[in-house]
Amino acid sequence: MKQLDILVVEDGASQRKMMAEFLIKEGYAVAEAANGLEALERVKVQHFDLVLLDYKMPGMNGMEVLKALKGMNPEIAVVITTAFGAVETAVLAMKAGALDYLTKPIDFEELLLLIKRVAERQTLIRENEILRRDLATVAVASGSIIFRSYKMTELINLVSRVAPSKATVLVTGESGTGKELFARLLHNLSPRRTRSLVCVNCSALPETLLESELFGHEKGAFTGATTRRIGRFEQSDGSTLFLDEIGELTPPTQVKLLRFLQEKEFQRIGSNQNLRTDVRIVAATNRDLMACVKSGSFREDLFFRLNVVSIHVPPLRERKEDIPPLLDYFIDRYSKENKKKITGITAEAKSLLMQYDFPGNVRELENIIERAVVIARDEVISIADIPFGRIPHEEEEDAYKANSSLRLALEDMEKRMIAEAMQKSGAHQTRAAEMLGISERVLRYKLKKYGLKESDAPPLP
Repeated sequence: MKQLDILVVEDGASQRKMMAEFLIKEGYAVAEAANGLEALERVKVQHFDLVLLDYKMPGMNGMEVLKALKGMNPEIAVVITTAFGAVETAVLAMKAGALDYLTKPIDFEELLLLIKRVAERQTLIRENEILRRDLATVAVASGSIIFRSYKMTELINLVSRVAPSKATVLVTGESGTGKELFARLLHNLSPRRTRSLVCVNCSALPETLLESELFGHEKGAFTGATTRRIGRFEQSDGSTLFLDEIGELTPPTQVKLLRFLQEKEFQRIGSNQNLRTDVRIVAATNRDLMACVKSGSFREDLFFRLNVVSIHVPPLRERKEDIPPLLDYFIDRYSKENKKKITGITAEAKSLLMQYDFPGNVRELENIIERAVVIARDEVISIADIPFGRIPHEEEEDAYKANSSLRLALEDMEKRMIAEAMQKSGAHQTRAAEMLGISERVLRYKLKKYGLKESDAPPLP
């Protein structure tokens, strides 16, 4: 945590000196001012994180100085020091923007605790400034990262702090969470952003071709090597190399990658010449690499070389606050792509989506909305447009069973919700429909569908 720059404003010379000397011994950078005007002149030419401001001084009093300081820098932390018995004035100062107050004689232990609080506050302010700046960059460089949740906000904050470094980063998370988007974000927020990000899917190629893809080969290195090939490590010199599905690397390739991470050197296949390149490695996996280490399928030393900084992208079911903005984004995107006028989604359909766990994560949500936009008959996506429960990459029979089970569970939940709304509204259909966020026509249809009486409030199941 950064040590603070502190300004002590106190007209009593002995008290000012004593406080300043104590803070200097504690490792803080300290300046002094004997009155309000001197304090303001100091703040004009020097940055201070904290001002310890005496309330009662000749000329400008503490309140006047406080207002002037806040006008110059709204983020500056000001702590009022005042005589015992004048707490009311300190409270007024806090209402005017002071962070806290201390009564004289100053308790130095209390002062240190307060300074620690200020340091934590300043750190948070700096991180928020970084976050705001980088979110603006994200909007331009990687608009596909759509979020509202605290978890994702913290993750973007972490990425913004890691991106300017040269540290190797391991991005983990389930399939469909958007790991490549975070690799691109790391690159786009780094000094390497002027060069293109280079991507390799380690699971898409067999071992021999993958080694050639990464490290290149010399002419005649193997059958079919008719010319020299420049590998991705050389291509990404001065840039970022994204290695997706890193857990799929074979042991020989793991050894070569480890050597590069340790020595910053590699050899093309069929060559003994050591080559060097300035590459920042970002790797990603949906596997538990520690479990792979324990089973012996992944090298422990390589894992620690890759895992200098770990960024875990949470699954969508753990950040459901992100579903509404993602819905808006995908509806707008696919409406434009398909030249259809789709203005939104019904409350009923959104409610069901909010209750679904999305085993395929954001990718599954995107697929659902793209299909819904394409088949929608109205300008608003309804529950009839959503292929709920269809799980990507499963056998049709298993998908059908999962789909049927989910629909039954959702219909049971919907029936309970309607029954509860009818009970709470005293069987008043207009009020019940308003509570459910649906039209009276839809409510009447649902009542008929589930065999619920229209005139009486049905008992809760």
